[in-house]
Amino acid sequence: MDNNRWPESGEFVVCKVKTVTDFGAYTLLEEYGDKEGFIHISEIKAGWVKYVRDFVREGQKIVCKVLNVDTTRRHIDLSLKDVNEHQKRAKIQDWKNEQKAHKWLQFVAEEANETPETMQALQAVIMDDFGSCHAAFEESAMYGVDAFKDIDIDKKIISIIVRLAQENIKLPFVEIAGHVDLTSDLPDGIEIITSALREADNVTKDDDVNIHIAYTGAPRYRIKVTAPDYKVAEAVLKDSSQRAIDKIHKMGGEGIFYRHIESAQV
Repeated sequence: MDNNRWPESGEFVVCKVKTVTDFGAYTLLEEYGDKEGFIHISEIKAGWVKYVRDFVREGQKIVCKVLNVDTTRRHIDLSLKDVNEHQKRAKIQDWKNEQKAHKWLQFVAEEANETPETMQALQAVIMDDFGSCHAAFEESAMYGVDAFKDIDIDKKIISIIVRLAQENIKLPFVEIAGHVDLTSDLPDGIEIITSALREADNVTKDDDVNIHIAYTGAPRYRIKVTAPDYKVAEAVLKDSSQRAIDKIHKMGGEGIFYRHIESAQV
């Protein structure tokens, strides 16, 4: 993990209990280069606590809330009592996901034959642009190489990340979208465009795939596809947009397709 990163106040963190004392517990924040944090006895549990060891023990993994961070003193104050069960489960799941993502990055490094220094720089870029390594893989599973648009990462590495993401992450469904510009100078141009859009909607698809076509401003129309996975969504979007373009070309008009990323809803 990046040892230069520090948590923020209010953030939930996964800790490993290092030492238990009469007045609290010292922990290691595994997500932040094993930086040391401290839980005062008053932050162990609501109410009076006689023995700290009744609630935490050395080697135990716990979820804490960050109360205060003093980078000059390299000191982090933590609370165990301010974390409810829902927050604990959500944080543990996020932590497990991040652990998996780091293993996937190791596979990327091995397959691309990259140095540790290169992969460390790659991880820093991913953290800056996506917020976490798992988020990068998740968006890769949703959007493919488009997830890395305008991000300075080697194309070979991107292709490996996308493949690993789509092999390992199963999403309930994804949403992707594209735009088609449809124009016709003929007297019945409106009818021609309507016919092309009708053709775009006339795509053979499963019951769990949905197409929504909307006018966004002349001459642009948005085609949004909801599907169980990225590959199916891309195939339907490609087929739908191509049908519209082929139809309007056949009727003397013009059509152009533009890919557009639409945020996914899970």
